[in-house]
Amino acid sequence: MLEPCVPVVLLRIDPNPFHHGTLGAVRSLGRCGVEVHVAAESDRSPVARSRFVSQMHPPPPPGAPLSEIAASLRRTAARIGRPAVLIPMDDAGAIAVSRLREELSGTFLLPEQPGDLAEHVADKARLPELCRGVGIAHPATVLPRDEQEAAAAIGELGPPVVAKWSRPWLLPPDAGLRSTCLISTPQEARSLYRRGLGTGSTLLLQKHLAAGGGDWFFHGYVDRLGRLHGGGAGSKHQAWPRGAGLTAVGRWAPVPELRAVVERLVGELRYRGIFDIDFRVDPESGRYCLLDFNPRPGAQFRLFADGNGLDVVRAQYLDLTEQPLPAGHALPGRTFVVENYAPLTALKALLTAALPSRRRSPLREFAWHAQDDPAPARNMAAEWSRHAARRLLRRPAPTPVPVPLDHRTEPAVPARTTPAERKASC
Repeated sequence: MLEPCVPVVLLRIDPNPFHHGTLGAVRSLGRCGVEVHVAAESDRSPVARSRFVSQMHPPPPPGAPLSEIAASLRRTAARIGRPAVLIPMDDAGAIAVSRLREELSGTFLLPEQPGDLAEHVADKARLPELCRGVGIAHPATVLPRDEQEAAAAIGELGPPVVAKWSRPWLLPPDAGLRSTCLISTPQEARSLYRRGLGTGSTLLLQKHLAAGGGDWFFHGYVDRLGRLHGGGAGSKHQAWPRGAGLTAVGRWAPVPELRAVVERLVGELRYRGIFDIDFRVDPESGRYCLLDFNPRPGAQFRLFADGNGLDVVRAQYLDLTEQPLPAGHALPGRTFVVENYAPLTALKALLTAALPSRRRSPLREFAWHAQDDPAPARNMAAEWSRHAARRLLRRPAPTPVPVPLDHRTEPAVPARTTPAERKASC
């Protein structure tokens, strides 16, 4: 199906060693014979142990200016020695590559879209207006202009309230601010507003939608002609932390209504490339409310590897190398399990899969475990155990803190921090 004609570079600026989405992209393309290069931190990273990685390259440091990111990517390209498909795996990388598209186009193969579009859709402060413009539901949101408006929004929206930062990739590494959290009091709102001053990221306070309608996500790739490939709608069955956060267990559940919403949105935006959009159903109206638009692969994108083997990273590779994309062949019910975030579910599934009468099911995939690439899972188990032990030994006395909702856009960690000590994000 896929001719491995050019190399691929996977870029990850956020130094999270436990990012299973990067490993998913390595395996997806490496299994097809593609020469896979990874520009990401390799110290203690299970991803670097994959047999499908051709070479690891130093990434740009978190918070680096565009000029430094461009120079880092040019050094990587010089080591490879020929043009390559470039796929950013986090928001910071996606925004930088989008803005540097013209400068990098002679060295890397990239989707054609306006340089500011990735930043536009990733900016949470612009999502309410964007959704209104295309007729898509979005939770009621307040952008307070001072501490008093922040405090008043708690009563206006009704506690608890979701507190978000408009551009979390700009938050200083030492600010101690989560990208998204749940708050209930005016005092918490005032404190967050004060702490965010001067960070370059605006505080948003948003109505909290009860989870009764379910958490949903939609992944896809939009090709050069505006056609949607390689993804679908999925529901979040388990999350880490429990009840919120990233997908620990997801299930492919095609929803025509949600697909129509996404097709209308990316069509209006003239978006090109990979995306991951989060939704939650409003229990009052029953409508799908858009929560986040991520201009890169979601960590659980391999949930949507279809019956023809197509996923979003393979779709981008095929499109940019001018190869035909196969028709989609959905696999409803397919599940994706992240072992370190859903250990009991993973253990049960692994034991079932190990029975002599069972063959490898195309309807289940693990984030780390793979029979043809066992080293990353072994390394992850060892590193995660040490990571958890260090956190337990250094755990301070309990203090009231906002409850984390989403770790996918966690503020960058200082480069000097040991990777296994860094908080895992999606």
